Formats: sequence, structure tokens, C-alpha cells
Amino acid sequence: MQDYKSLKVWQNSHKFTLEIYNITAHYPKDEQWGLVSQMRRSSYSIPTNIAEGCGRRTNDDFAHFLQMSLGSANEIEYQILLSADLNYISSEQQERLNSEIKYIKSMLVNLISKVKGVPEREF
Repeated sequence: MQDYKSLKVWQNSHKFTLEIYNITAHYPKDEQWGLVSQMRRSSYSIPTNIAEGCGRRTNDDFAHFLQMSLGSANEIEYQILLSADLNYISSEQQERLNSEIKYIKSMLVNLISKVKGVPEREF
């Protein structure tokens, strides 16, 4: 079992989630139950699945939850694009968020590879 808070990918994804909450607080009110809700769920699903995976007994289980985090990262990447196309965020915000989520995705891919390559109970 791994302490999820010690993982850089968890730390970065938690910080990213806080940023998404801050940014979406300024979206139009009619998006509260639409895009805002979906973006928040997608973003917090990343660190949540990392945390849940850390509590699992096998590396395969951990890798499965990391894959779910990666899927959520892909979702939020699209939602950032949609937000920019709807003019809810500036191009600067879009670039910054895209950079952050691509880094998180890279970290997830690397961690998945590491977890899958380590014999059971060594990670």
C-alpha cells in the first residue's frame, strides 16, 4: 500500500483540481449543472482514483485505477477545449491548463508503466 499524498502525480492533480474549481466558479450560471459540474467531476476523479488505487492490494488493481485517472484526464482535456471554444476561458488559461493536464497525463503513463513492471508487493 502506497501513501497517495507522497506521489507527485497526486499532488499535481490535486492542485489542478483546485484550479479547475476556481476557474469554473466564473462560468455562466446556466452551466452550473452542465459543463461546470462535468469539469469538476473529471478533474477530481484524477486524484480520487489515484488515492483509491493506492489502497488496493495488487499492482494490477493500482494500475487499473491509474488508467481510470488517465481517462478522466482525457475528459478534462476536451472540456478545456470546449470551454475555450465557448469563450469561457482565455487562450492563456487554455494554454496553461493544457500544459498542466498534459504533464499530469505523462506522469500517469509513466507511473502505470512502472507499476506494471514491478513484481507484486514491491511497489
